[in-house]
Amino acid sequence: MRIARFSIDGNVAFGAVEGDSPDEFVLDIIKGIPFAEFELSGTKVPLSKVRLLPPVLPSKVVAFGRNYAEHAAELGHEVPDAPFAFFKPSTSVIGSGDDIAYPSFSQELHHEAELAVVIGRLCREVPRERVKDVILGYTCANDVTARDVQKSEKQWARAKGFDTACPLGPWVETDLDPHDLAIQCTVNGEQRQLGRTSQMIHSIEDLIVNITEAMTLLPGDVILTGTPAGVGPLNVGDEVAVTVQGIGTLANKVIKRG
Repeated sequence: MRIARFSIDGNVAFGAVEGDSPDEFVLDIIKGIPFAEFELSGTKVPLSKVRLLPPVLPSKVVAFGRNYAEHAAELGHEVPDAPFAFFKPSTSVIGSGDDIAYPSFSQELHHEAELAVVIGRLCREVPRERVKDVILGYTCANDVTARDVQKSEKQWARAKGFDTACPLGPWVETDLDPHDLAIQCTVNGEQRQLGRTSQMIHSIEDLIVNITEAMTLLPGDVILTGTPAGVGPLNVGDEVAVTVQGIGTLANKVIKRG
């Protein structure tokens, strides 16, 4: 099931996305929230009539860096022996169609296309065999990064945590095998990144076991699983799109920060 979060006539709701092509997509409005048992209302709205929102509002986004060997190499980094985590705040999250605001303190903004995991239930110290039980589904992510700031500052908080630095969407796909999916990033229609989730150094199971050893994850929290090689610059006016096989496309425009 594809679960979207959307706004219509000033109201926010979740809906199941139905249809085989974008011009046919409709939303069957969900009674309740997707983190508990819910029913479909049968009330359907064309996707074209709503504004898509970030599919979830996470309390935290836990991102993992250097999880693809070729990406680590292109930035001159060694591959870490264990998963390497950092955070993006909830205030960095935007949805598909929202603008990425180029931060005033950077001169080198980069895209990083990723598969994102959406947590479906409160969990901690998750054993490997139970990882599937705590996942609601998967969505597309762009770990937008102020690369020059990342290089100059020891902490990555400003480089990866500024407002609009975490586009997510367009929706959550709940029925998906995530272990060998194509991940693509285009800028103005030109391909920049193309990889597969099977190239991850540390699997989704590794990442969730690792982070829940340290902290509790809440429903709606998001795990970013790393980016394949090919990261590169974004400029004001660019249209950047992240497509993950079996999910859809997350598209955003880069604007000058007002």
